[in-house]
Amino acid sequence: MLGKAGSIIMIVICQVCGMTLWFSATAAAGALVAAGSLSGQQAGLLTGAVQLGFVAGTLASALTGLADRLDPRRLFAAATLVGAAANLCLLAAGFDSALTVALRFVTGAALAGVYPVGMKMAAAWAERAVGLMIGTLVGALTLGSSLPYLFNAVAGIDWRVTIAVSTACALVAAAGILAISLGPKHMQASRFRFAEAFGALRQRPVLLANAGYLGHMWELYAMWAWIGAFLAWALPQTGFRGNSGIVTFLVIASGAVGSVAAGLLADRFGRTVVTMGAMAASGTCAAIIGLLPPLGAGALILVALVWGLTVVADSAQFSACIAELAAPHLVGTMLTIQTSMGFLLTFLTIQAMPLVIAALGWEHAFAVLAIGPALGVLAMWRLRHQPAAARIAGGRR
Repeated sequence: MLGKAGSIIMIVICQVCGMTLWFSATAAAGALVAAGSLSGQQAGLLTGAVQLGFVAGTLASALTGLADRLDPRRLFAAATLVGAAANLCLLAAGFDSALTVALRFVTGAALAGVYPVGMKMAAAWAERAVGLMIGTLVGALTLGSSLPYLFNAVAGIDWRVTIAVSTACALVAAAGILAISLGPKHMQASRFRFAEAFGALRQRPVLLANAGYLGHMWELYAMWAWIGAFLAWALPQTGFRGNSGIVTFLVIASGAVGSVAAGLLADRFGRTVVTMGAMAASGTCAAIIGLLPPLGAGALILVALVWGLTVVADSAQFSACIAELAAPHLVGTMLTIQTSMGFLLTFLTIQAMPLVIAALGWEHAFAVLAIGPALGVLAMWRLRHQPAAARIAGGRR
């Protein structure tokens, strides 16, 4: 088994590789939408199916306490293998059948054993820098989610390459995670008590942390799912002659840097300060980006990169808040419940975006996403003034 440093590095690598499954079909479908072989609504449904599958998987995990009862390494490996198998089946199913949607649902359900379980394993190694540790994991998630766009940009119209490479990455994750050791803060529950978890969920500080997270999630995945289509529309208007897929990859991947930087800042200056700052910045980008094509490619890409950097930067800090506020034996379940609520919301926003785009046009569509960060800032401001917030980031709130 690997030691502390090796285990942390391997968890990050496995998170990157495992999370390539999330947007594998979305990235591959983008080229088909551009070619007219697939509608935007069908592409949105593929992403939405992953979100709903993830919600179903996290609910099942939360109700049974799997994340706190089972060996997280084996749970992570098994879930990744299931997701890889469902992803590989897309090569036979294609993108225009009901089976495709079902396979994406299964992939999402499997990822419920990857994302929150990876955060639990990372948090078990954190001593003081919980924000940095979970921020690094969310950075890994972000990088993993963005890689299919790079695969697709390199492969061009051949979506099969994107699917095959993301499946191979997931298999690497399933094998690698079994080599890690569990951290000293890992605690396994002897049995799951639903009433205890529900009671912890109703505590006001936890409610406010989750409210901030929901405001953040209102924006995040709708941005990730539709920024590629937006850039494909906007960049040609500026005279940009490059590959919009590469720009999309860079925009989403920049969030990995933002997540790590936010983790460092939050551990030093406070989680509520960092989350409020990140949401204020990302919400502003959402409100103005649709108006920027007349200003040229430079201004548009710059704001898109800032948006990509800030839209996910705060994500880990909401999870870190829960890890610090919840009882140690409930951390896995509480993180799973948090992500379940957030991803249910993302399904609604992703599916609503085509209607919003049709009604408002690309110029104003993303401004609707700024509503979530605005409410999230309010929730984190109120959390900052709760007595229990002294437990967050060693008292730095």
